[in-house]
Amino acid sequence: MAAALPVCYHGCISKKECEDLLGKKNKDGAYLIRDSETIQGAMCLCVYKQKTVFTYRVLQTHTGHYTLLTAGGLEETLFKSLDDLIRHYKKKNQGLAMHLRHSVKRKTALLIQPRHAPVPEGGAWGASMPPPEEDHDYENAPDSEYVEVLPP
Repeated sequence: MAAALPVCYHGCISKKECEDLLGKKNKDGAYLIRDSETIQGAMCLCVYKQKTVFTYRVLQTHTGHYTLLTAGGLEETLFKSLDDLIRHYKKKNQGLAMHLRHSVKRKTALLIQPRHAPVPEGGAWGASMPPPEEDHDYENAPDSEYVEVLPP
């Protein structure tokens, strides 16, 4: 089973939404993690300092470890989980514009969306119930595999 995502992970929100959330917090060191808008599968660690949001790309290696994208020549640090990465960057002088201090928590739970419609009871599509039409409009497919739901 995959590790739970930290509560500071907001999923597929835009850069603007991220900046608004951090701006409302208005505290140096406020941070959140969101999905990258430009690199599929990557995330962004966004940190607020003096009314500016600094964004760091978070990548996951083929072994499942997480790392921040570093400038050429700098040593890459690997973390077993996003929580480990966050714990590390809460320490001062780790290379960020500001160390992490105030988590901006998401207000709703994130659940993985099913990829296909469920098969009806009985296990097969019958004459009375044809299978749903396949939607091949890949250009307009949603970017996120997550949906927001109300907490229990």
